[in-house]
Amino acid sequence: MKKIDRVKMRFVEEGLDIALEGHKGERVYKKKVDGDLEARLIALSCSEAPEGFSRWSLRMLADKAVELEYVDEISHETVRRVLKKRIETVEEKRMGDTTLAKR
Repeated sequence: MKKIDRVKMRFVEEGLDIALEGHKGERVYKKKVDGDLEARLIALSCSEAPEGFSRWSLRMLADKAVELEYVDEISHETVRRVLKKRIETVEEKRMGDTTLAKR
C-alpha cells in the first residue's frame, strides 16, 4: 500500500512521466579510457607476455599500464571491457554484416 501512496504523491507533485518512469540518474562518471589508452592496451596485450608466462592476464595488463604510466590507476575489469569491445569489433569485421543474412 505504501508504494501506491508514493506513486500517487509523485504524480501529484511531479507529473505523470516522473511517476511512471522515476528520476534519471544525476551522477556523472568520469571516463577513464579514451581511444589512446585503448590503443595502448590493445598493443600491450598483443605484445609478448612477461618472462615465465605464456600470455598476459588482465591483472598483469592493468599493472603494466600503471607501471608504464598510461594511467594513474586502472582495474582489471576495465581492461577486460576494453579488450572485449575490441574482440567484438574484430568478429563483426571477420563475419561481415550478419543483419543481411537474417532477412
